[in-house]
Amino acid sequence: MSDWISKNNEELQLEESSMYLKDSSVKKKKPLWREYLEALVVALLIAMLIRTFIVQPFKIPSESMCNTLLVGDHLLATKFDYGLKLPFTDIAILAGELPQRGDVIIFKYPKDPDVDFIKRIIGIPGDVIEVRNKQVYRNGEALKEDYVRIDEPDRIIPGRDIFGPVTVPEGMYFVMGDNRDNSMDSRFWGFVPKNDIIAKARRIYWSWQGLTDIRWSRLGQAIN
Repeated sequence: MSDWISKNNEELQLEESSMYLKDSSVKKKKPLWREYLEALVVALLIAMLIRTFIVQPFKIPSESMCNTLLVGDHLLATKFDYGLKLPFTDIAILAGELPQRGDVIIFKYPKDPDVDFIKRIIGIPGDVIEVRNKQVYRNGEALKEDYVRIDEPDRIIPGRDIFGPVTVPEGMYFVMGDNRDNSMDSRFWGFVPKNDIIAKARRIYWSWQGLTDIRWSRLGQAIN
């Protein structure tokens, strides 16, 4: 009889233990809204890291880089080419390559750092830049620039079409828009410090001027 009671007590204890484990597992299960919230937070953090250190989208709002970039082009720019900095600081955490002549870059506008500009590098430190009747000279040699657009070939404006010569200082870059007659660039406001360069333009991922004017042929086009 005592054996039977002991056996029954053991079975009751096992049942109670299994019920406790079931109850505990039910209590530990996260609500559905919390699972969605955690997934959203993780996705946002990943997106922030990608945007901060790897690639960032930009939209072209003006004609200063026509015909290389058109108003309504949406492009991707890589942020690690010229090194990485801690967010909101100028502290470098990874050294990159130096910007090169011909690179299309996004940078902080020297007159207003809250505004991003996009232009092409024409001169690197040590280069001597001069413009004579719209023709750009670098170190005394005329540049062959197939990407340049000239809207006013017969109109010469000092400062725009006759400029320099100037020597690019150390740590600075001379930039110009491809649409030379319609670009506010280093001819007007000076050099771009390397620390103000944000990213290097790489590829157009979308281009339109509205639902009825999607420029399909530009999608995926490399920026050179």
